[in-house]
Amino acid sequence: MSTEVLFYHLTRQPLEEVLPGLLLKCLERDWKVVVQCGSEERCAALDAHLWSFSDHEFLPHGTIADGFPEHQPVFLTVGQDNPNSAEVRFLVDRAVPPPIDGYGRVVVMFDGNDQEALADARQHWKLFKGQGAEVTYWQQRDGGGWERKA
Repeated sequence: MSTEVLFYHLTRQPLEEVLPGLLLKCLERDWKVVVQCGSEERCAALDAHLWSFSDHEFLPHGTIADGFPEHQPVFLTVGQDNPNSAEVRFLVDRAVPPPIDGYGRVVVMFDGNDQEALADARQHWKLFKGQGAEVTYWQQRDGGGWERKA
């Protein structure tokens, strides 16, 4: 079975507004997730944000600082490891992709207003296509939500 790779082109809302909802959908499907960030600073900022993003929803997650990564339903890291045996891997903030074997789904989220992030996403697209992954491209709609473009 090939890995499904979804590219999410952020054009209307920043990562902080979009990521929690996508992570909650993964948890609703009983999928464990690892979120690979491009820097320690971004990882720490997302960790703090995910604890406080909503007054009505709770998103259980952790980092290496919390310990017990194997028990975290969502694990934030800058590394390429998979310490919680996740089925889904998110790549954010221009994170360098690890080998994707073993994942059912990889989600690449990139800022459409950042030319370097766009260039990275194009390179990742070629890489994943070359590995035989099923690749799709999604763009934010004006009113919210996502539209499949490729």
